[in-house]
Amino acid sequence: MNCLLKTAFLTLLIVSISGCGSLVHYKVQEGDTLYSIGWRYGQDAKKIAQWNKLRTPYVIHQGQMLRIAPPAGVPGEPLFTPLQTKKTSAQRSTKLAHSPPVAKSSVSQNTGPIAWHWPARGKLISTFSSRKIDRKGINISARRGDAIRAAALGKVVYSGSGLASYGNLLIIKHNENYLSAYAHNDQLLVKEGDSVSKGQRIATMGATGSDKVMLHFEVRYKGNPVDPLQYLPKR
Repeated sequence: MNCLLKTAFLTLLIVSISGCGSLVHYKVQEGDTLYSIGWRYGQDAKKIAQWNKLRTPYVIHQGQMLRIAPPAGVPGEPLFTPLQTKKTSAQRSTKLAHSPPVAKSSVSQNTGPIAWHWPARGKLISTFSSRKIDRKGINISARRGDAIRAAALGKVVYSGSGLASYGNLLIIKHNENYLSAYAHNDQLLVKEGDSVSKGQRIATMGATGSDKVMLHFEVRYKGNPVDPLQYLPKR
């Protein structure tokens, strides 16, 4: 009986489930940042920081338990279906992850509009849909090795392959409201903490986490997926 109680207790420590069956807590894995966790579960990283009383630079540690859903009585976004995670040799050699402070010189601190730039040349093969979990952005098809460019001025807040369905992924913070993501890259040319300019080459096109060579590009506003075509210039 004691063994069973211990097992149940440890299970509750690893993942906390609410009465309705939704995920409430998350155990930080090697390679995670607050932004990648927010991306995985469709939450604003700033809200996760508030719920866990974290201050900038949002340092988190492997094995730490984080609340990823709002406390009772606090409004918040419904959680996405958790994206599959994987561990790679690169992740295993990575130091404990943290989200670096945002430099005022590289990221706009206001919440106003952003001048967006297309992240890649190529054929638009899939568009955004708010009703489908696998269409939270757009897909652009081109040749392996073609340039992937930053869609706007910002700072890299995630660079890695911890979200398996995204392959080699970059997440860039543009201001207090907007993030953009670049998935399925072959090579990542920038690292977490790097400042990037609009149009800067940040990766090369590939097929990691995908069955075809393409860029999957997403924009999120306060943690919520929005249609990138509403922001990118017409072409």
